[in-house]
Amino acid sequence: MENDPELPSENRPEKPAGNDPIKKAAEKTTSFVQFSGIAFQMLGTIGLGVWVGLKLDEWQDNKRPIWTIVLSLTAIGASLYLFIRQLTRK
Repeated sequence: MENDPELPSENRPEKPAGNDPIKKAAEKTTSFVQFSGIAFQMLGTIGLGVWVGLKLDEWQDNKRPIWTIVLSLTAIGASLYLFIRQLTRK
């Protein structure tokens, strides 16, 4: 019974529940990585929309960048939708 892990020992300090600094650091790192991934996803989505819009305007010889405007705004809307969906999934 001397080595029973459930009994407090004089040699072993008690850890307060919920104040584990390693667990808090891991949670902060996880959320940082998650939000960084979301930011790069948004950047890629908007960049792809602008690039496709530029190529369509170039292919059709448009004087006004109609496709660039339409596809960039659509990409912004889609990336915001995905961002909100990922936040509510938590």
